[in-house]
Amino acid sequence: MQRSNLNLYVIGPWALILVLLLLFPFVLPRFYVYILTVIFVTALLAMSLNMVVGHGGLFQFHHGVFYGVGAYAFALMLTKTGLPMWLCFILSPFVAAAVGFLIGWFCVRLASLYFAMLQISLGSLIWAIAFRWYSLTHGDDGLHGIPVPDWISSTSGAYYFILFFLVLCLIVMYIMHRSPFGMTMQAIRDNPARCSAVGINVRRHQLTAIVIATFFAGVAGVLFVVLEHSVFPDLLFWVLSLEIFIMCLLGGWFTFAGPILGAAITVSLRTFVGIYTEYWTLILGVLLILLIFFLPEGVMGLFLRKVRKGGHAEEAPGRGQHAQG
Repeated sequence: MQRSNLNLYVIGPWALILVLLLLFPFVLPRFYVYILTVIFVTALLAMSLNMVVGHGGLFQFHHGVFYGVGAYAFALMLTKTGLPMWLCFILSPFVAAAVGFLIGWFCVRLASLYFAMLQISLGSLIWAIAFRWYSLTHGDDGLHGIPVPDWISSTSGAYYFILFFLVLCLIVMYIMHRSPFGMTMQAIRDNPARCSAVGINVRRHQLTAIVIATFFAGVAGVLFVVLEHSVFPDLLFWVLSLEIFIMCLLGGWFTFAGPILGAAITVSLRTFVGIYTEYWTLILGVLLILLIFFLPEGVMGLFLRKVRKGGHAEEAPGRGQHAQG
């Protein structure tokens, strides 16, 4: 009975949120529906990063490059090959995962600091290729007018299409998070030396987590193209990767759903702050400093800790604790 009540406590709010999201296009102006769709895409990207950062302990500082690779792969397949849209949709995340495997194969052999430095270097190389290879990618102009089916070219059509795949990916991520593999990754995050001592192949698990995370980043990149009908080199630039990393911190990187909240807050701030100033990156830097000093556990982590004090949930997650929220 107690387990049943706990499942209801966890699933009930998510079911209500899903119902509300399904109804929003009928009551909200088109601009707000578009912003919500951007949040969906960004939330999936942030969740993919948190699979290796929050739950794996790997500081993947240039995760946005895989988002861009998935977007470019989808756009180029649609415009250069004439393949069906669904086949391009399926293949593009695997291209991002293949790039993730190549970069991860080198990076997991290094300590955490050098892991991050090498990944930033290799990611910047991919950005430079997209920026300079004008005959293929159109350089800094990007690719525009990418054709997508009429039924998802409208704002509401893209909204429901992207929401469907967001929910599907979140379900798969949650299953992985609660699986033996997910628990092993959290153990590696907390104490890789001890895991290695008991016979766990740490590098293999880390590389597998990187490939899975980059696959979902590629899915987010494909969904970006579906929404915007365009792709450009900024998707591969390090500033976007920093922004996504901050979303994980802001929402709560040791929680499961925290990055969704972080994405919603950050995209909303970027949208409405951009009306008044062009210095969004400056504000982003200030936000990072404030997070480090005043909210290291993130909004979701703080909420879980407050709920625990009320006697309704387990302790908010931190290093060495596994979050389920």
